[in-house]
Amino acid sequence: MNTFLVTGGAGFIGSNLCDYLLKKNKIIIIDNFNEFYDPNIKKNNINAIKKTMKIGKIPYDNLIIEEGDLRDINFLTKVFTSNHIDVVVHLAAMAGVRPSIIDPSLYNDVNISGTINLLDLCNKFDVNRFIFASSSSVYGNNFKLPFAESDSVDFPISPYAATKKSGELMCHVYSHLYGINVACLRFFTVYGPRQRPDLAIYKFTKLIFDGKEISLYGDGTSQRDYTYIEDIVQGIAKAITWASKGNHKYEVFNLGRSDTITLKYMLQRLEYEIGQKANIKYLPMQPGDVTITYADISKSKDILGYNPLTKFDDGISKFINWFKDVTLP
Repeated sequence: MNTFLVTGGAGFIGSNLCDYLLKKNKIIIIDNFNEFYDPNIKKNNINAIKKTMKIGKIPYDNLIIEEGDLRDINFLTKVFTSNHIDVVVHLAAMAGVRPSIIDPSLYNDVNISGTINLLDLCNKFDVNRFIFASSSSVYGNNFKLPFAESDSVDFPISPYAATKKSGELMCHVYSHLYGINVACLRFFTVYGPRQRPDLAIYKFTKLIFDGKEISLYGDGTSQRDYTYIEDIVQGIAKAITWASKGNHKYEVFNLGRSDTITLKYMLQRLEYEIGQKANIKYLPMQPGDVTITYADISKSKDILGYNPLTKFDDGISKFINWFKDVTLP
């Protein structure tokens, strides 16, 4: 049994990952339960994890929850001192492209300084497996399609994207200098149960159910490589296995579906599954938004054995069913 430290483990991706890892491992969740969105949503995610443990008859002492901030080195040091940690899965970050434009200093402080704190402690406590959650946003408005890990990512168009690229660079430094095996995972528009309420699919779904107006930025032709949460969890698990073999390893991997969906089609699919029409207000594209994300996943397939299985229509159907269960009376 390994002990995993999962930062951001109460969030969307983190809580789904913990559900998976707890079947055979001990988990330490670090989360600050901040007010970027309603903290009760994360608390509900923790309750869902505990429900999964109860159903699977997993001992409750296999889960430790530490509430704190990645910028607090004293807090982090206590966590590392009190536990033997085998693997760090670093998912926590200040998220979102548009909010990062409003407060870039905060994003720099949390996303870069917090990552360095974790890498420092991994070196100090001989934790040699580190999984870093990066983002497709690092590609910016890349004109080459699909986006490959070998493409230049030197021209981010938001502070959030810049912090993620910086995190990848710091991971490389620590891998090179201290022998930490690192997999940097560039996630492509993850969706599914427990999705954050500020993300488009969740936000649009709620507005349609409530009969409220949807602000749609652009003409609806922008495209995203939507990736279902179960496929992302599969990819993270395979990256953990990869990082557990050999020494001084560092790689960047795209985790997407390698299929693009227009904003218009996404809305149409939501309307179909919900059975209601959306009331749409068209607005100009926002600064920092990219026109398309599209993952080349050949490297992840070849090296990790990553194989996303969920088609977009099926994933939306699963999401809507979950949404009805947890939000509707």
